[in-house]
Amino acid sequence: MVKKKLQPKRQKHIPERTCIVCRQPRPKRELVRVVRTPEGDVLVDESGKKNGRGAYLCRQRCCWQQALKGNALNRALRINLEPEAIAALQAYAATLPEILASPAAITAEGPPETIGEI
Repeated sequence: MVKKKLQPKRQKHIPERTCIVCRQPRPKRELVRVVRTPEGDVLVDESGKKNGRGAYLCRQRCCWQQALKGNALNRALRINLEPEAIAALQAYAATLPEILASPAAITAEGPPETIGEI
């Protein structure tokens, strides 16, 4: 009888995207996609699957405010945002938390370790 070798389990691939404001790469599900549809409408795409040109922003209000204040969103979507679209995006940004505590930052520091004598 021939024994089969046990193969190690492969880690699942987690797609990453970069916030257009803070340039922080994060897992795709932690970011919010803003999409310019083929018709020219600008929408918040929570599912991340709508058709059109997209840009990713963190789920924190400060990134959204900077994107709407500057031209980052205009450049990323290759469009000049209309005042109505800006107002709708600002209303969405108002529902987001001010600062997001990143789980990656917590795990990067790790728990404090104490070394005791054995």
